[in-house]
Amino acid sequence: MEQTYDTTYEAKVAGFWIRFCAYLVDILIVWAVLKLLIVHNLFSITGLDSVTVWVFQLEDIVAGLLFYLYFVIMTKINGQTLGKMIFGLKVVTDTGLPLTWTTVIVREWFGRYISATIQLLYLIVAITPQHKAVHDYLADTHVVHENTFKLVKKKQLPPFTEVKELQGEGQV
Repeated sequence: MEQTYDTTYEAKVAGFWIRFCAYLVDILIVWAVLKLLIVHNLFSITGLDSVTVWVFQLEDIVAGLLFYLYFVIMTKINGQTLGKMIFGLKVVTDTGLPLTWTTVIVREWFGRYISATIQLLYLIVAITPQHKAVHDYLADTHVVHENTFKLVKKKQLPPFTEVKELQGEGQV
């Protein structure tokens, strides 16, 4: 019996370097807009720029919270941050279902915090088969190119009656 294949197109998985560049753009945007223009000026105007909580400046705490909120909100609404938009990348679930709030919070808040704390973990993207980071594994997501696809061939299963015949159960 000759093997037949179903062919489909799947979005190409994004690799380490393009994801790294998108992340750098996001960091520059968040740092420039949120930290320098908004948070710093707001704290300077209100006189809160010298307030500390434990050993951290309140300004840095607020900027950090806004940093993570940027990733959560942009990923939930668009499936991508501004950096990912520029490079044509998108976050998708491994199952193909839409991103949920839980998935996005696990990926962009908890997972990214872990990766940012132990920065060497970002290198996992370069060596894993689907180029997944720790936050992708935690949330069952991966990053793909929006407009680049690859041809995928999957073995086609024989019709049910042929399976029964092959198993010797098709005799009447």
